[in-house]
Amino acid sequence: MSRAPGKAGNLREKVDGNELDLSLCDMSEIPVRELAAIPKATVLDLSCNKLTALPGDFCSLTHIVRLDLSKNQLVQLPTEFGRLVNLQHLDLLQNRIAELPATFAQLKSLKWLDLKDNPLNPALAKAAGDCLDEKQCKECAQRVLQYMKVVQAEQEQDLQRKLLEEQALKQKREAEQRQKEEKEREQRRKQKAQQKARKRRDYDALQAAQQEMKKKKKNKETAPSDNHKISSKPSKKQKPRKSSRLGAVMWTILVVLMMLAGSIVACRYTQLQSQSLCASVNTVYDETVRTVRGCHILQSVLQLGSWQ
Repeated sequence: MSRAPGKAGNLREKVDGNELDLSLCDMSEIPVRELAAIPKATVLDLSCNKLTALPGDFCSLTHIVRLDLSKNQLVQLPTEFGRLVNLQHLDLLQNRIAELPATFAQLKSLKWLDLKDNPLNPALAKAAGDCLDEKQCKECAQRVLQYMKVVQAEQEQDLQRKLLEEQALKQKREAEQRQKEEKEREQRRKQKAQQKARKRRDYDALQAAQQEMKKKKKNKETAPSDNHKISSKPSKKQKPRKSSRLGAVMWTILVVLMMLAGSIVACRYTQLQSQSLCASVNTVYDETVRTVRGCHILQSVLQLGSWQ
């Protein structure tokens, strides 16, 4: 830390017993590193300078017992000011402080405090009261410590509440994220199911088309043989026609033979044998019988005529 030239000088030369007086040095910054090197200087006077803020590492000077920061331009104290656990006497007269850090409640050794002539917030000003004499300044230290303990507890509660709210908000966001992811997974499952169903329909349609093509191809392949069968049917029907014609001829012959046989029977065994026509018929019959008696077929026919 820097300091105004020629004002602080050699700090060790300014140490008197356990006191270090750096007042009226026109300082705007505090030489924390040099102060830390002089732990025996437990009484530090920094009054009547141009200090607007204390550096954070100032709170490492835990050896300080008495601290005078009056008549500066301090707006606030460091957040970790409560680390000065050995501090018993604190003079903050005539600064620009409105609030004290919550860690101020940790200054359990503090016995004396002066906050006069600061723009304190109403609650803090009420707790501080007047500091017109030794007794009032001691009471001020006690009341302010009590007040800051309440403030610290409230801040811790607020912090805890904020943490709980943040945790609840985080859980809510996580739950919403899980729901969102679940919806996305469900949507993907539906899409996959729809794609699968569509593919199955396409596959079934393709199979049906292939079956239809095979069926048509098979029909085309079997068409010539069917035509051949159709053309061959008339030839098969012709055989019965030939057989029927032959049968008709045979029946005609048979009828003629039967008629002849009837005529012969009539001419030989009835009264018509005396007729001239029957005489001729009988003559022809006798000659024919003699000629063809050896023919079994004709003999069978004659026998059939005789049976008739």
